[in-house]
Amino acid sequence: MHLRIPYLDKAPMELQQRGFLDKIPWDLLPPHRCLPYHGNSLTYPTFFRIGYSKFGLFVKIECIDSRISTNYMTDFSDIFRGDVFELFLWPDTSIPVYFEYEISPLGVELPLLVANNGGTFMGWLPWHYEEDRRIHKRVRVTGGCAVAGASITGWIVELLLPFALLKGLKNVPPMPGTQWKGNFFRMDYDDSQIVNKWEWDPRTKGEFHQFRKFGTLHFEGNLAV
Repeated sequence: MHLRIPYLDKAPMELQQRGFLDKIPWDLLPPHRCLPYHGNSLTYPTFFRIGYSKFGLFVKIECIDSRISTNYMTDFSDIFRGDVFELFLWPDTSIPVYFEYEISPLGVELPLLVANNGGTFMGWLPWHYEEDRRIHKRVRVTGGCAVAGASITGWIVELLLPFALLKGLKNVPPMPGTQWKGNFFRMDYDDSQIVNKWEWDPRTKGEFHQFRKFGTLHFEGNLAV
């Protein structure tokens, strides 16, 4: 799988520095679909859009849903045991270390740097996760209230992931022509008997930490906005 990431070259400096997500030209970024993993009992459409600037990655996530199924209300908790969208970024393929970010429909987040040695892996929380290193986020629920157990029609996430958070990794920040590896996932727990999964690159077959099977992320040149 191959994903082209447009460069938002004319995004206002205020936007790039402070993450004013309502000013992102999301409609100019093409939608990419996450495919349901074989065995899913649910068929909720799941899409994301992605672009970048000198400052960071812009990601918009759109998930159709019928219920908020999570009991986790605190950042850095095990939110993957409830409804969640996850993105994985592997900038430097010479080392088995990649970045993982999880976000729930309630706006609870989990950012991790993951060291994965032959399938034995562990995530490390970011140090000084603040100011220009903190991810800017906006989460909206449609068709209901943003509370655990509520009936809804979907949830939308907008993110600005600053490259400063990935400082120390090779190929960061990316330039036009830079290639990373990565993948995008969703998990949903509406059916208590089955954990439903979606993935952009299906070669991982529902095993999210199969990082050597991640697709290619190609950072392109300018996109007029």
